[in-house]
Amino acid sequence: MAGNFRQFILRGNVVDLSVGVVIGAAFGNLVSKFTESFVNPLIRLATGGVEFGGKIVLVASPDKSSEIALSYGNFVTALVTFLITAAVVYYAVVLPLGRLNERLGLAPKATGPTPQEQLLTEIRDLLKKG
Repeated sequence: MAGNFRQFILRGNVVDLSVGVVIGAAFGNLVSKFTESFVNPLIRLATGGVEFGGKIVLVASPDKSSEIALSYGNFVTALVTFLITAAVVYYAVVLPLGRLNERLGLAPKATGPTPQEQLLTEIRDLLKKG
């Protein structure tokens, strides 16, 4: 049993996935700090000092001791961070790797339907004719 577990852990895809998760978490933190440090101040500058820390109060007690509020500012900040992360990953990783795969001839080539798909298409067409 221990031997099977060792084989499972030492397979390349498990190790690659682990490294990807760790790097992804570090990259997410980096983009968060970039957003907080550079993007949010630029947005405040462009909007005349408006910050995204607002909230909408739904229910508040008469003495204001407790309230239920929706903090939309945190969501807007998270959305901007996500969009920046997605753009960086797409333009810095996905596009260059796609171009590299095309140059090396590793890109998947479009193929026709498989023999099973052709047979199923013929059966479908025969069933339509009656």
